[in-house]
Amino acid sequence: MSLRLAASGLAMLLWLAPLPALAQQCVAGFPAIYGDLFAQAQRALPDPKAMVDAIPRQPPAAIAAEYAQWRGDPGFDLRAFIEARFELPQPAGGGYRTDPDHDVVDHIDRLWRELERQPQPGDARSSLLPLPHPYIVPGGRYGEIYYWDSYFTMLGLVEGGRHDLVRGMVDNFAALIDRYGHVPNGNRTYYLSRSQPPFFAPMVRLLADREGPQALARYLPQLEREYAFWMAGADMLAPGASHRRVVRLRDGTLLNRYWDDCDTPRDESHIMDVATAAASTRPAAEVYRNLRAGAESGWDFSSRWLADGRSLHTIRTVELVPPDLNSLVHALETTLSEAYRVSGRSERADVLRTRADARAVAIRRVLWDEDLGAFTDLLWREARTTGQPTLATVYPLYFGIADGAQAARVATTLRERLLHRHGLATTTVRSGEQWDSPNGWAPLQWLAIRGLERYGEREFAAEVAHRWIRRNLQVFRDQRKLVEKYDVTGEAAAGGGEYPLQDGFGWTNGVLRALIALYPDAAVDP
Repeated sequence: MSLRLAASGLAMLLWLAPLPALAQQCVAGFPAIYGDLFAQAQRALPDPKAMVDAIPRQPPAAIAAEYAQWRGDPGFDLRAFIEARFELPQPAGGGYRTDPDHDVVDHIDRLWRELERQPQPGDARSSLLPLPHPYIVPGGRYGEIYYWDSYFTMLGLVEGGRHDLVRGMVDNFAALIDRYGHVPNGNRTYYLSRSQPPFFAPMVRLLADREGPQALARYLPQLEREYAFWMAGADMLAPGASHRRVVRLRDGTLLNRYWDDCDTPRDESHIMDVATAAASTRPAAEVYRNLRAGAESGWDFSSRWLADGRSLHTIRTVELVPPDLNSLVHALETTLSEAYRVSGRSERADVLRTRADARAVAIRRVLWDEDLGAFTDLLWREARTTGQPTLATVYPLYFGIADGAQAARVATTLRERLLHRHGLATTTVRSGEQWDSPNGWAPLQWLAIRGLERYGEREFAAEVAHRWIRRNLQVFRDQRKLVEKYDVTGEAAAGGGEYPLQDGFGWTNGVLRALIALYPDAAVDP
Protein backbone atom coordinates (compact mmCIF):
# COMPACT_ATOMS: atom_id res chain seq x y z
CA MET A 1 0.00 0.00 0.00
CA SER A 2 1.33 3.44 -0.89
CA LEU A 3 2.31 5.72 1.94
CA ARG A 4 1.17 9.25 1.17
CA LEU A 5 2.88 11.89 3.25
CA ALA A 6 1.69 15.48 3.41
CA ALA A 7 4.58 17.92 3.03
CA SER A 8 4.49 21.48 4.29
CA GLY A 9 7.41 22.53 2.10
CA LEU A 10 10.02 21.40 -0.33
CA ALA A 11 12.53 20.83 2.46
CA MET A 12 10.30 18.20 4.05
CA LEU A 13 10.08 16.30 0.77
CA LEU A 14 13.84 16.33 0.50
CA TRP A 15 14.45 15.38 4.13
CA LEU A 16 12.55 12.19 3.34
CA ALA A 17 14.78 11.35 0.38
CA PRO A 18 17.67 9.70 2.26
CA LEU A 19 15.39 7.19 4.02
CA PRO A 20 15.56 3.80 2.24
CA ALA A 21 12.27 2.70 3.79
CA LEU A 22 10.48 5.46 1.90
CA ALA A 23 12.32 5.07 -1.40
CA GLN A 24 9.74 2.54 -2.60
CA GLN A 25 6.72 4.52 -1.45
CA CYS A 26 4.72 7.28 -3.03
CA VAL A 27 5.51 10.54 -1.27
CA ALA A 28 3.48 13.70 -1.84
CA GLY A 29 5.47 15.94 -4.13
CA PHE A 30 5.58 19.35 -5.73
CA PRO A 31 1.83 19.80 -6.43
CA ALA A 32 1.17 19.34 -2.70
CA ILE A 33 3.91 21.82 -1.85
CA TYR A 34 3.04 24.63 -4.25
CA GLY A 35 -0.67 24.07 -4.85
CA ASP A 36 -2.15 25.69 -7.95
CA LEU A 37 1.08 27.60 -8.60
CA PHE A 38 2.78 24.36 -9.63
CA ALA A 39 0.50 23.52 -12.56
CA GLN A 40 0.33 27.13 -13.68
CA ALA A 41 4.12 27.41 -13.57
CA GLN A 42 4.53 24.26 -15.65
CA ARG A 43 2.30 25.85 -18.28
CA ALA A 44 4.12 29.17 -18.15
CA LEU A 45 7.67 27.79 -18.45
CA PRO A 46 9.06 26.54 -21.78
CA ASP A 47 9.76 23.14 -20.18
CA PRO A 48 7.56 21.74 -17.36
CA LYS A 49 10.58 19.90 -15.95
CA ALA A 50 12.18 23.25 -15.13
CA MET A 51 9.78 23.74 -12.23
CA VAL A 52 10.85 20.55 -10.41
CA ASP A 53 14.53 21.32 -11.02
CA ALA A 54 14.27 24.95 -9.93
CA ILE A 55 15.70 26.07 -6.58
CA PRO A 56 13.38 28.33 -4.55
CA ARG A 57 14.96 31.51 -3.20
CA GLN A 58 12.58 31.60 -0.22
CA PRO A 59 10.47 29.04 1.69
CA PRO A 60 7.99 27.29 -0.65
CA ALA A 61 5.05 28.02 1.67
CA ALA A 62 5.82 31.74 1.46
CA ILE A 63 6.01 31.58 -2.33
CA ALA A 64 2.68 29.76 -2.53
CA ALA A 65 1.09 32.32 -0.20
CA GLU A 66 2.38 35.23 -2.26
CA TYR A 67 1.03 33.65 -5.42
CA ALA A 68 -2.40 33.16 -3.85
CA GLN A 69 -2.39 36.81 -2.73
CA TRP A 70 -1.24 38.43 -5.98
CA ARG A 71 -2.41 36.12 -8.76
CA GLY A 72 -5.63 38.08 -9.27
CA ASP A 73 -3.99 41.52 -9.44
CA PRO A 74 -4.28 43.39 -12.74
CA GLY A 75 -1.15 42.94 -14.80
CA PHE A 76 0.13 40.02 -12.73
CA ASP A 77 3.06 38.49 -14.66
CA LEU A 78 3.40 34.83 -13.72
CA ARG A 79 6.68 34.29 -15.59
CA ALA A 80 8.27 37.30 -13.85
CA PHE A 81 6.91 36.05 -10.51
CA ILE A 82 8.56 32.65 -11.05
CA GLU A 83 11.89 34.06 -12.22
CA ALA A 84 12.09 36.35 -9.20
CA ARG A 85 11.50 33.54 -6.72
CA PHE A 86 13.28 30.58 -8.30
CA GLU A 87 16.71 29.87 -9.68
CA LEU A 88 15.75 28.16 -12.93
CA PRO A 89 17.98 25.44 -14.42
CA GLN A 90 20.21 26.14 -17.40
CA PRO A 91 20.74 23.63 -20.25
CA ALA A 92 23.60 21.25 -19.47
CA GLY A 93 26.46 21.90 -21.88
CA GLY A 94 24.48 24.73 -23.44
CA GLY A 95 27.43 27.10 -23.44
CA TYR A 96 29.85 24.75 -25.19
CA ARG A 97 31.08 25.79 -28.64
CA THR A 98 32.81 23.26 -30.86
CA ASP A 99 36.24 24.18 -32.19
CA PRO A 100 35.95 24.02 -36.02
CA ASP A 101 39.38 22.36 -36.15
CA HIS A 102 38.26 19.43 -34.00
CA ASP A 103 37.01 16.19 -35.48
CA VAL A 104 34.13 14.34 -33.83
CA VAL A 105 36.39 12.29 -31.55
CA ASP A 106 38.06 15.45 -30.22
CA HIS A 107 34.63 17.01 -29.84
CA ILE A 108 33.34 14.09 -27.76
CA ASP A 109 36.41 13.85 -25.54
CA ARG A 110 36.34 17.59 -24.82
CA LEU A 111 32.57 17.72 -24.34
CA TRP A 112 32.83 15.26 -21.43
CA ARG A 113 34.32 18.14 -19.44
CA GLU A 114 31.19 20.23 -20.05
CA LEU A 115 28.87 17.38 -19.12
CA GLU A 116 30.86 16.29 -16.07
CA ARG A 117 29.49 17.18 -12.65
CA GLN A 118 31.48 17.20 -9.41
CA PRO A 119 30.18 16.00 -6.04
CA GLN A 120 28.33 18.72 -4.18
CA PRO A 121 26.87 18.87 -0.67
CA GLY A 122 23.17 18.19 -0.50
CA ASP A 123 20.96 21.27 -0.79
CA ALA A 124 17.65 21.03 1.07
CA ARG A 125 16.11 23.46 -1.43
CA SER A 126 16.93 21.28 -4.44
CA SER A 127 15.41 18.12 -5.88
CA LEU A 128 18.92 16.93 -6.81
CA LEU A 129 20.17 13.90 -4.84
CA PRO A 130 23.86 14.30 -3.98
CA LEU A 131 26.38 11.75 -5.29
CA PRO A 132 29.83 11.04 -3.86
CA HIS A 133 31.83 10.91 -7.11
CA PRO A 134 32.01 12.84 -10.42
CA TYR A 135 29.53 11.83 -13.12
CA ILE A 136 28.33 12.66 -16.63
CA VAL A 137 24.89 14.12 -17.36
CA PRO A 138 23.25 13.64 -20.76
CA GLY A 139 22.94 17.32 -21.71
CA GLY A 140 20.21 19.82 -22.56
CA ARG A 141 17.28 19.64 -20.13
CA TYR A 142 18.92 16.70 -18.38
CA GLY A 143 21.25 18.08 -15.73
CA GLU A 144 21.25 14.94 -13.56
CA ILE A 145 22.57 11.43 -13.99
CA TYR A 146 20.28 8.83 -15.64
CA TYR A 147 20.51 5.14 -14.97
CA TRP A 148 20.52 3.34 -18.31
CA ASP A 149 21.93 6.32 -20.21
CA SER A 150 25.07 6.02 -18.15
CA TYR A 151 26.03 2.55 -19.40
CA PHE A 152 26.21 3.81 -22.98
CA THR A 153 28.01 6.97 -21.90
CA MET A 154 30.56 4.71 -20.17
CA LEU A 155 31.32 2.94 -23.46
CA GLY A 156 32.72 6.19 -24.83
CA LEU A 157 34.51 7.04 -21.59
CA VAL A 158 36.26 3.66 -21.70
CA GLU A 159 37.34 4.32 -25.28
CA GLY A 160 38.58 7.78 -24.31
CA GLY A 161 40.65 6.43 -21.42
CA ARG A 162 38.44 7.92 -18.68
CA HIS A 163 38.41 4.79 -16.53
CA ASP A 164 38.51 6.96 -13.43
CA LEU A 165 35.17 8.47 -14.36
CA VAL A 166 33.67 5.06 -15.22
CA ARG A 167 34.71 3.72 -11.82
CA GLY A 168 33.32 6.79 -10.06
CA MET A 169 29.99 6.48 -11.85
CA VAL A 170 29.67 2.79 -10.95
CA ASP A 171 30.45 3.74 -7.35
CA ASN A 172 27.71 6.39 -7.53
CA PHE A 173 25.17 3.78 -8.58
CA ALA A 174 26.39 1.48 -5.83
CA ALA A 175 25.89 4.34 -3.36
CA LEU A 176 22.34 4.91 -4.62
CA ILE A 177 21.56 1.21 -4.17
CA ASP A 178 22.98 1.34 -0.64
CA ARG A 179 20.92 4.43 0.16
CA TYR A 180 17.59 3.61 -1.47
CA GLY A 181 17.63 -0.12 -2.18
CA HIS A 182 17.61 0.47 -5.94
CA VAL A 183 18.93 2.81 -8.61
CA PRO A 184 16.36 5.57 -9.17
CA ASN A 185 15.44 6.67 -12.68
CA GLY A 186 17.78 9.64 -12.05
CA ASN A 187 19.30 11.40 -9.06
CA ARG A 188 16.26 13.54 -8.36
CA THR A 189 13.77 13.18 -5.50
CA TYR A 190 10.86 12.90 -7.93
CA TYR A 191 12.44 9.81 -9.52
CA LEU A 192 12.68 7.75 -6.33
CA SER A 193 9.56 5.64 -6.89
CA ARG A 194 10.91 3.97 -10.02
CA SER A 195 14.11 2.72 -11.59
CA GLN A 196 15.16 2.31 -15.24
CA PRO A 197 16.42 -0.66 -17.31
CA PRO A 198 18.83 -2.35 -14.87
CA PHE A 199 22.26 -1.93 -16.44
CA PHE A 200 24.22 -2.01 -13.17
CA ALA A 201 25.47 -5.55 -13.82
CA PRO A 202 26.77 -4.68 -17.34
CA MET A 203 28.42 -1.60 -15.82
CA VAL A 204 30.21 -3.76 -13.25
CA ARG A 205 31.35 -6.02 -16.08
CA LEU A 206 32.92 -3.04 -17.82
CA LEU A 207 35.07 -2.61 -14.73
CA ALA A 208 35.77 -6.34 -14.49
CA ASP A 209 37.01 -6.34 -18.10
CA ARG A 210 39.76 -3.95 -16.99
CA GLU A 211 40.25 -4.76 -13.31
CA GLY A 212 39.63 -8.50 -13.27
CA PRO A 213 36.94 -10.71 -11.70
CA GLN A 214 37.46 -9.28 -8.22
CA ALA A 215 35.45 -6.28 -9.41
CA LEU A 216 32.42 -8.60 -9.46
CA ALA A 217 33.01 -9.57 -5.85
CA ARG A 218 33.51 -5.94 -4.81
CA TYR A 219 30.01 -4.99 -5.93
CA LEU A 220 28.31 -8.20 -4.78
CA PRO A 221 26.26 -6.48 -2.01
CA GLN A 222 24.82 -3.96 -4.48
CA LEU A 223 24.16 -6.62 -7.11
CA GLU A 224 22.22 -8.57 -4.47
CA ARG A 225 20.14 -5.54 -3.48
CA GLU A 226 19.43 -4.63 -7.11
CA TYR A 227 18.19 -8.17 -7.69
CA ALA A 228 16.06 -8.08 -4.54
CA PHE A 229 14.42 -4.85 -5.76
CA TRP A 230 13.43 -6.31 -9.12
CA MET A 231 12.32 -9.65 -7.63
CA ALA A 232 10.46 -8.34 -4.56
CA GLY A 233 7.40 -10.53 -3.87
CA ALA A 234 8.41 -13.34 -6.24
CA ASP A 235 8.65 -16.05 -3.57
CA MET A 236 4.98 -15.76 -2.53
CA LEU A 237 3.51 -15.20 -6.00
CA ALA A 238 0.81 -17.61 -7.17
CA PRO A 239 0.45 -18.67 -10.83
CA GLY A 240 -1.39 -16.04 -12.86
CA ALA A 241 -0.61 -13.28 -10.34
CA SER A 242 1.66 -10.24 -10.22
CA HIS A 243 3.30 -8.08 -7.59
CA ARG A 244 5.14 -4.88 -8.36
CA ARG A 245 7.83 -5.85 -10.91
CA VAL A 246 7.30 -9.64 -10.99
CA VAL A 247 4.75 -11.73 -12.84
CA ARG A 248 4.16 -15.47 -12.54
CA LEU A 249 2.48 -16.90 -15.62
CA ARG A 250 -0.22 -19.53 -15.30
CA ASP A 251 2.31 -22.28 -15.98
CA GLY A 252 4.51 -21.06 -13.12
CA THR A 253 7.08 -19.21 -15.26
CA LEU A 254 8.52 -16.22 -13.41
CA LEU A 255 9.31 -13.06 -15.39
CA ASN A 256 9.52 -9.30 -14.88
CA ARG A 257 7.65 -6.19 -15.95
CA TYR A 258 8.10 -2.44 -15.51
CA TRP A 259 6.29 -0.74 -12.63
CA ASP A 260 6.23 2.38 -10.47
CA ASP A 261 5.31 2.59 -6.83
CA CYS A 262 3.17 5.69 -7.40
CA ASP A 263 -0.17 6.04 -9.18
CA THR A 264 -0.15 9.84 -9.42
CA PRO A 265 0.96 12.21 -12.20
CA ARG A 266 4.73 12.42 -12.63
CA ASP A 267 5.88 15.67 -11.04
CA GLU A 268 8.14 16.52 -13.99
CA SER A 269 5.27 15.98 -16.48
CA HIS A 270 2.30 16.74 -14.25
CA ILE A 271 0.21 18.80 -16.65
CA MET A 272 0.72 16.34 -19.52
CA ASP A 273 -0.18 13.33 -17.39
CA VAL A 274 -3.35 14.97 -16.10
CA ALA A 275 -4.40 15.69 -19.69
CA THR A 276 -3.63 12.11 -20.75
CA ALA A 277 -5.70 10.64 -17.92
CA ALA A 278 -8.58 13.01 -18.74
CA ALA A 279 -8.71 11.55 -22.26
CA SER A 280 -9.17 8.02 -20.91
CA THR A 281 -12.27 6.24 -19.64
CA ARG A 282 -10.14 4.28 -17.15
CA PRO A 283 -9.51 5.41 -13.57
CA ALA A 284 -6.91 8.16 -13.58
CA ALA A 285 -4.69 6.27 -11.11
CA GLU A 286 -4.46 3.36 -13.53
CA VAL A 287 -3.32 5.64 -16.35
CA TYR A 288 -0.77 7.36 -14.10
CA ARG A 289 0.69 4.02 -12.98
CA ASN A 290 1.16 2.93 -16.56
CA LEU A 291 2.68 6.26 -17.61
CA ARG A 292 5.16 5.97 -14.77
CA ALA A 293 5.96 2.35 -15.65
CA GLY A 294 6.54 3.46 -19.23
CA ALA A 295 9.01 6.02 -17.90
CA GLU A 296 10.79 3.27 -15.95
CA SER A 297 11.21 1.35 -19.23
CA GLY A 298 13.24 4.21 -20.73
CA TRP A 299 10.93 4.06 -23.78
CA ASP A 300 8.79 7.02 -22.76
CA PHE A 301 6.81 6.70 -24.82
CA SER A 302 6.22 4.13 -27.57
CA SER A 303 3.40 2.43 -29.43
CA ARG A 304 4.63 -0.84 -27.90
CA TRP A 305 2.94 0.20 -24.64
CA LEU A 306 -0.31 1.45 -26.21
CA ALA A 307 -3.39 -0.76 -26.53
CA ASP A 308 -4.47 0.93 -29.75
CA GLY A 309 -0.90 1.57 -30.94
CA ARG A 310 -1.32 5.33 -31.25
CA SER A 311 -3.10 6.99 -28.30
CA LEU A 312 -1.14 7.62 -25.11
CA HIS A 313 -4.22 7.37 -22.90
CA THR A 314 -4.47 3.66 -23.84
CA ILE A 315 -1.09 2.93 -22.24
CA ARG A 316 -0.86 -0.51 -20.62
CA THR A 317 2.80 -0.95 -19.68
CA VAL A 318 2.15 -3.08 -16.59
CA GLU A 319 0.19 -5.61 -18.64
CA LEU A 320 3.27 -6.44 -20.70
CA VAL A 321 6.28 -8.66 -20.04
CA PRO A 322 9.10 -7.19 -22.17
CA PRO A 323 12.12 -8.99 -23.69
CA ASP A 324 14.52 -6.13 -22.96
CA LEU A 325 13.87 -6.06 -19.21
CA ASN A 326 13.97 -9.83 -18.87
CA SER A 327 17.23 -10.02 -20.81
CA LEU A 328 18.70 -7.48 -18.38
CA VAL A 329 17.47 -9.42 -15.34
CA HIS A 330 19.02 -12.54 -16.89
CA ALA A 331 22.31 -10.62 -17.18
CA LEU A 332 21.96 -9.62 -13.53
CA GLU A 333 21.37 -13.24 -12.49
CA THR A 334 24.36 -14.39 -14.53
CA THR A 335 26.61 -11.68 -13.09
CA LEU A 336 25.44 -12.46 -9.57
CA SER A 337 26.27 -16.13 -10.11
CA GLU A 338 29.80 -15.25 -11.20
CA ALA A 339 30.21 -12.79 -8.33
CA TYR A 340 29.19 -15.47 -5.83
CA ARG A 341 31.63 -17.92 -7.38
CA VAL A 342 34.50 -15.42 -7.26
CA SER A 343 33.59 -14.83 -3.61
CA GLY A 344 33.77 -18.55 -2.83
CA ARG A 345 30.01 -18.99 -2.40
CA SER A 346 29.49 -21.81 -4.88
CA GLU A 347 26.09 -22.87 -3.55
CA ARG A 348 24.59 -19.43 -4.16
CA ALA A 349 26.38 -19.29 -7.51
CA ASP A 350 24.59 -22.48 -8.57
CA VAL A 351 21.20 -21.15 -7.45
CA LEU A 352 21.56 -17.98 -9.53
CA ARG A 353 22.91 -19.89 -12.50
CA THR A 354 19.83 -22.12 -12.39
CA ARG A 355 17.55 -19.08 -12.25
CA ALA A 356 19.35 -17.47 -15.17
CA ASP A 357 19.08 -20.65 -17.23
CA ALA A 358 15.36 -20.93 -16.48
CA ARG A 359 14.81 -17.31 -17.48
CA ALA A 360 16.69 -17.83 -20.75
CA VAL A 361 14.46 -20.79 -21.57
CA ALA A 362 11.38 -18.68 -20.79
CA ILE A 363 12.55 -15.80 -22.97
CA ARG A 364 13.17 -18.15 -25.90
CA ARG A 365 9.80 -19.83 -25.35
CA VAL A 366 7.20 -17.23 -24.33
CA LEU A 367 8.68 -13.97 -25.61
CA TRP A 368 9.44 -15.35 -29.05
CA ASP A 369 6.91 -14.72 -31.86
CA GLU A 370 7.51 -17.34 -34.53
CA ASP A 371 5.27 -15.65 -37.10
CA LEU A 372 7.02 -12.32 -36.57
CA GLY A 373 10.53 -13.74 -36.33
CA ALA A 374 11.29 -11.57 -33.30
CA PHE A 375 11.26 -11.38 -29.53
CA THR A 376 8.40 -9.15 -28.48
CA ASP A 377 6.23 -8.09 -25.56
CA LEU A 378 3.91 -10.60 -23.92
CA LEU A 379 0.41 -9.69 -22.78
CA TRP A 380 0.84 -11.86 -19.72
CA ARG A 381 -2.82 -12.12 -18.69
CA GLU A 382 -3.81 -13.19 -22.20
CA ALA A 383 -0.75 -15.42 -22.77
CA ARG A 384 -0.04 -13.94 -26.20
CA THR A 385 2.54 -11.66 -27.74
CA THR A 386 1.59 -8.28 -29.13
CA GLY A 387 2.86 -9.17 -32.62
CA GLN A 388 4.59 -5.79 -32.89
CA PRO A 389 8.22 -5.73 -34.08
CA THR A 390 10.39 -3.38 -32.04
CA LEU A 391 14.12 -2.96 -31.60
CA ALA A 392 13.77 -4.52 -28.13
CA THR A 393 14.14 -7.79 -30.04
CA VAL A 394 17.94 -7.32 -30.08
CA TYR A 395 18.39 -7.66 -26.31
CA PRO A 396 18.36 -11.49 -26.28
CA LEU A 397 21.09 -11.35 -28.94
CA TYR A 398 23.22 -8.83 -27.08
CA PHE A 399 23.13 -10.94 -23.92
CA GLY A 400 23.55 -14.28 -25.69
CA ILE A 401 20.11 -15.68 -24.80
CA ALA A 402 18.68 -16.36 -28.30
CA ASP A 403 19.39 -19.64 -30.04
CA GLY A 404 21.07 -19.60 -33.44
CA ALA A 405 17.87 -20.00 -35.44
CA GLN A 406 16.14 -17.21 -33.54
CA ALA A 407 19.09 -14.87 -34.04
CA ALA A 408 19.04 -15.51 -37.80
CA ARG A 409 15.31 -14.78 -37.91
CA VAL A 410 15.79 -11.58 -35.92
CA ALA A 411 18.44 -10.43 -38.40
CA THR A 412 16.00 -11.00 -41.26
CA THR A 413 13.22 -9.13 -39.46
CA LEU A 414 15.50 -6.20 -38.71
CA ARG A 415 16.56 -5.95 -42.33
CA GLU A 416 13.06 -6.27 -43.72
CA ARG A 417 11.09 -4.24 -41.17
CA LEU A 418 13.31 -1.79 -39.28
CA LEU A 419 16.38 -0.97 -41.40
CA HIS A 420 16.44 2.46 -43.03
CA ARG A 421 18.90 4.74 -44.75
CA HIS A 422 20.57 5.88 -41.51
CA GLY A 423 20.16 2.90 -39.20
CA LEU A 424 17.49 0.94 -37.39
CA ALA A 425 14.13 2.48 -36.48
CA THR A 426 12.78 1.78 -33.02
CA THR A 427 9.43 0.42 -34.25
CA THR A 428 7.47 0.25 -37.50
CA VAL A 429 4.75 2.60 -36.17
CA ARG A 430 4.57 6.37 -36.70
CA SER A 431 2.61 7.37 -33.62
CA GLY A 432 4.21 10.73 -32.89
CA GLU A 433 5.84 9.27 -29.76
CA GLN A 434 9.61 9.59 -29.63
CA TRP A 435 10.34 5.87 -29.19
CA ASP A 436 8.67 5.04 -32.50
CA SER A 437 9.48 5.31 -36.18
CA PRO A 438 11.18 7.20 -37.75
CA ASN A 439 13.46 7.76 -34.75
CA GLY A 440 16.63 5.82 -34.11
CA TRP A 441 18.44 5.88 -30.77
CA ALA A 442 22.15 5.30 -30.09
CA PRO A 443 21.75 2.69 -27.31
CA LEU A 444 19.57 0.46 -29.45
CA GLN A 445 21.94 0.73 -32.43
CA TRP A 446 24.79 -0.42 -30.16
CA LEU A 447 22.80 -3.34 -28.77
CA ALA A 448 21.73 -4.38 -32.27
CA ILE A 449 25.21 -4.11 -33.80
CA ARG A 450 26.95 -6.00 -31.02
CA GLY A 451 24.16 -8.56 -30.81
CA LEU A 452 24.36 -9.26 -34.54
CA GLU A 453 28.14 -9.58 -34.28
CA ARG A 454 27.76 -12.07 -31.44
CA TYR A 455 25.73 -14.40 -33.66
CA GLY A 456 27.96 -14.14 -36.72
CA GLU A 457 25.89 -11.55 -38.63
CA ARG A 458 29.00 -9.42 -39.11
CA GLU A 459 28.25 -7.98 -42.55
CA PHE A 460 24.81 -6.83 -41.46
CA ALA A 461 26.21 -5.43 -38.19
CA ALA A 462 28.80 -3.46 -40.14
CA GLU A 463 26.12 -2.14 -42.48
CA VAL A 464 24.03 -0.84 -39.58
CA ALA A 465 27.12 0.66 -37.94
CA HIS A 466 28.19 2.46 -41.11
CA ARG A 467 24.73 3.90 -41.70
CA TRP A 468 24.44 5.15 -38.12
CA ILE A 469 27.96 6.56 -37.87
CA ARG A 470 27.67 8.44 -41.14
CA ARG A 471 24.35 10.00 -40.12
CA ASN A 472 25.86 11.17 -36.83
CA LEU A 473 28.84 12.62 -38.68
CA GLN A 474 26.67 14.30 -41.29
CA VAL A 475 24.71 16.14 -38.57
CA PHE A 476 27.96 16.97 -36.78
CA ARG A 477 29.50 18.47 -39.93
CA ASP A 478 26.36 20.49 -40.66
CA GLN A 479 25.49 21.62 -37.12
CA ARG A 480 28.69 21.01 -35.09
CA LYS A 481 26.81 19.05 -32.46
CA LEU A 482 25.49 15.61 -31.60
CA VAL A 483 21.87 15.12 -30.57
CA GLU A 484 19.70 12.82 -28.51
CA LYS A 485 18.14 10.85 -31.37
CA TYR A 486 18.03 10.83 -35.19
CA ASP A 487 15.44 10.33 -37.90
CA VAL A 488 16.84 7.21 -39.59
CA THR A 489 14.78 7.76 -42.74
CA GLY A 490 16.62 11.02 -43.41
CA GLU A 491 13.35 12.87 -43.95
CA ALA A 492 13.81 15.43 -41.16
CA ALA A 493 15.28 16.03 -37.72
CA ALA A 494 14.09 13.60 -35.07
CA GLY A 495 11.12 14.69 -32.97
CA GLY A 496 8.01 13.54 -31.15
CA GLY A 497 7.31 13.04 -27.49
CA GLU A 498 7.02 15.49 -24.62
CA TYR A 499 9.93 17.86 -25.30
CA PRO A 500 12.09 19.25 -28.15
CA LEU A 501 15.16 17.46 -29.51
CA GLN A 502 18.04 17.77 -27.03
CA ASP A 503 21.68 18.57 -27.76
CA GLY A 504 24.60 17.05 -25.92
CA PHE A 505 24.28 14.17 -25.78
CA GLY A 506 25.67 11.60 -23.37
CA TRP A 507 24.72 8.26 -24.84
CA THR A 508 25.00 9.43 -28.45
CA ASN A 509 28.55 10.56 -27.71
CA GLY A 510 29.44 7.34 -25.92
CA VAL A 511 28.08 4.99 -28.56
CA LEU A 512 29.55 6.95 -31.46
CA ARG A 513 32.97 7.06 -29.77
CA ALA A 514 32.88 3.28 -29.26
CA LEU A 515 31.55 2.49 -32.75
CA ILE A 516 34.21 4.58 -34.48
CA ALA A 517 36.84 2.50 -32.64
CA LEU A 518 35.20 -0.68 -33.98
CA TYR A 519 34.49 0.65 -37.48
CA PRO A 520 37.08 3.38 -38.18
CA ASP A 521 36.51 3.20 -41.93
CA ALA A 522 32.95 4.47 -41.42
CA ALA A 523 34.33 7.76 -40.07
CA VAL A 524 36.35 8.44 -43.23
CA ASP A 525 34.69 10.74 -45.74
CA PRO A 526 33.80 8.75 -48.88
